[in-house]
Amino acid sequence: MRIGELAARAGTTTRALRYYEARGLLPARRDENGYRTYDEGDLRLLEQIRTLQDFGFELEETRPFVECLRAGHPEGDSCPASLLVYRRKLGELDALIGQLSAVRETVAGQLRRAELARDALAAEALVPGGPEPVCELGGLS
Repeated sequence: MRIGELAARAGTTTRALRYYEARGLLPARRDENGYRTYDEGDLRLLEQIRTLQDFGFELEETRPFVECLRAGHPEGDSCPASLLVYRRKLGELDALIGQLSAVRETVAGQLRRAELARDALAAEALVPGGPEPVCELGGLS
């Protein structure tokens, strides 16, 4: 198949395919007229690349999976190098989850503090002569 058909079937652009080719992830085969030519195996490589990128993998991180498929393995993640990438990505995700959990705790603490301050102001407003509660946007609450 030609580049346009492969791009359409893979749900990507011909520009992306040329980029993958330049990066060595997609083979650069040409027919007698000089047109790029691809087969079902190339579609499988693209599906692997796209799936991994959808999961947040960088393009270069897909290389071991592509090489595994090219080596004839039925799945791109059955080779040791692919497993190493999975392990490294899980470590990155665990670190991000830790960072997000810390940020969440900070935001939750700020919310608790803000709610307590709001409640204190509301209680003061109930006292005769106390301050009028005012919304941050300028209206009354």
